[in-house]
Amino acid sequence: MDKPGLLIVDDDESILLSMKWAFAKEYEVFLAGKRTDALDVLRRERPPLVTLDLGLPPDDRGVEEGFLALGEMLEEDPSVKVIIISGQSERQNALRAVSQGAYDFFCKPVQVEEVSVILRRALRLHQLEKEHVELHAAKVRDCLDDLIGTSPQMERVFETIEKVAGTEAPILICGESGTGKELVAKALHARSLRRAGPFVAINCAAIPENLLESELFGHEKGAFTGAHAQRKGRIELAHKGTLFLDEIGDLSLSLQVKLLRFLQEHQIERVGGRKEITIDTRVIAATNVDLDKAIGEGRFREDLYYRLGVVKMRIPPLREREGDVELLAISFLQKYSAEQKKRALGITQKGLCALKDYNWPGNVRELENRMRRAVIMVQGRKVSEEDLELEGGPKAGAMTLRQAREKTEREIVLRVLKQNNFNMAKSASELGVSRPNLYELIDKLGIRKETKIGRSTP
Repeated sequence: MDKPGLLIVDDDESILLSMKWAFAKEYEVFLAGKRTDALDVLRRERPPLVTLDLGLPPDDRGVEEGFLALGEMLEEDPSVKVIIISGQSERQNALRAVSQGAYDFFCKPVQVEEVSVILRRALRLHQLEKEHVELHAAKVRDCLDDLIGTSPQMERVFETIEKVAGTEAPILICGESGTGKELVAKALHARSLRRAGPFVAINCAAIPENLLESELFGHEKGAFTGAHAQRKGRIELAHKGTLFLDEIGDLSLSLQVKLLRFLQEHQIERVGGRKEITIDTRVIAATNVDLDKAIGEGRFREDLYYRLGVVKMRIPPLREREGDVELLAISFLQKYSAEQKKRALGITQKGLCALKDYNWPGNVRELENRMRRAVIMVQGRKVSEEDLELEGGPKAGAMTLRQAREKTEREIVLRVLKQNNFNMAKSASELGVSRPNLYELIDKLGIRKETKIGRSTP
């Protein structure tokens, strides 16, 4: 079995050699004495682990070259675990390093045994994260075609699809525009007993009413001006397959009557025809209209509603799907990067925060359009907040779910720190996090206690 890679970055050749001797049995060791060499090795070998000295030439007595190397490494490979091993022992350097993505921080001289333990933990975390990404990718590939999501709301949608796909029951899919109702309909068809038959879709709101009847039911030659030949309608074309009626809530009352008759008798007559044609198809309908309200206002027939909605499914809007925005955004980035023949792009932290805070009135369709445009317009390697051009985000004074969660998290962390007189080890233990994670939380949540945090015991 191949040994995992370990990149050791230090400007002291004796330290490089001693570290290589110490870890060569367990790791495939790579050495670098300056930032540019380290980045070359990282790009070429992709080691999961790095130990990094902050004091690198030409700033070997400072820390800025080391922090620059840390940022560039994490930008190149966000999954790499970087352990800082530095002679610059000030506490603020440790806090800064961990807040900028370092896994842990050691001051020279180090005990090889301690570093070895941390390296094993970091490697294990890297492996778990890699497995997690692969599992999610497999889930996305295998579970439901083009539907992507791991939120509890979407898990329930997936479960419902699996339960009802193999039945013949008509299904009514409700949800806002852009939530993916047609994708759900296609997934139902692909898992049905009719999957070898056609999937025929029609948007009832996109076709003028005077043409929609002919589109649905077909027409005979000479049925009206311009009907120069017999034509089958969408219902007939869906024989032995699935008929998807999108935006069913916009169907006129007269056509609702004819559709209800078809659902009851499974027969149609083409416009201008007198022959009844038997059709064997499963009907899936979708709407963004509140049909209960439409029924109350006399705009939708109650009997048709119950015929269509033997099984009703609600597709959640994107703003309710916690965690799915990032997953979808990355998926669209990969898709359109390949389409534009660009290297796979990433998203800056501010860009991710903007995506999470935005309300997404156009749902997944809007997110896809935003990411497609960003791939075309982006200049660097990462999509920024500016590239996304998200206007009209959270209302002024409103608190997003993420902001509320961070506020609560900040209050808890600060209370525990105060109770333990800012002792990092005790506070981390009580909060159930590691010491590096606590440093990261302190920085992320904007907790500042300069005098006490600066002097707290590790």
